[in-house]
Amino acid sequence: MKQKELDINIEKIKQGDAKAFELVYDSYSDALYGLCLKIVKDSEVCEDILQDAFVKIWKKINSYDETKGTFFTWMLNITRNTAIDKYRQIVKKSEVSIQNEESNVTYSNASSSTMNVNHIGLGDLLKTLPDEQQEIIEYLYFKGYTQQEVSDELDIPLGTVKTRSRAALKAMKELFIILSTWI
Repeated sequence: MKQKELDINIEKIKQGDAKAFELVYDSYSDALYGLCLKIVKDSEVCEDILQDAFVKIWKKINSYDETKGTFFTWMLNITRNTAIDKYRQIVKKSEVSIQNEESNVTYSNASSSTMNVNHIGLGDLLKTLPDEQQEIIEYLYFKGYTQQEVSDELDIPLGTVKTRSRAALKAMKELFIILSTWI
C-alpha cells in the first residue's frame, strides 16, 4: 500500500470506516503474523494474538501520531507487545516445555512462515546491520526480551544494550525512509 493511500485509509479508520480497516488488515496482516510466529511459535496462538492486536489497533487508532513514527511501526509495536504478553502467559503456565512431534511440526511450519515478516523486507534490512546490533534486535523484538534480560543473557552492560538497540533502530528507520521514497 502506497503512503498516500495509507494516509487516506488511516483517516477513514479514525472516522470508523471498516472497509478502510479491512484494506489495512489485508496489507499488513501477513507481516504482523510473521512477527507473532517468531515470538510464540504456535500458529493457533498467533492467530488469536493477531486478532487481539488488530482489535487494539482499531480501538486505539486515534492515539496514532505520525510525528512519532510510521503507521506500520505503530502496528508492529502493538502486535509485538501483545505477542510478548501472551508468550509470557504461556511460559508462566508451563515452566517446562516438553518437545514432542506436534510441537516439532508447529516449529517447522513456523520457520516456513517466517517469510511473512520478510514480505516487507524486514529480514533484509536486519542483515544490513552490524552483527551485534542484529543480535540485540533479535532478542528485543523477536524473542521478547527486556533490555535488562538481554544484558544478563549476553553478559554485556545494560548501557551497551541500549546504545546498540538505539543505533540499530535509527539505522533501520533511515533505511525505511529511503525505501519509502522509492515506492
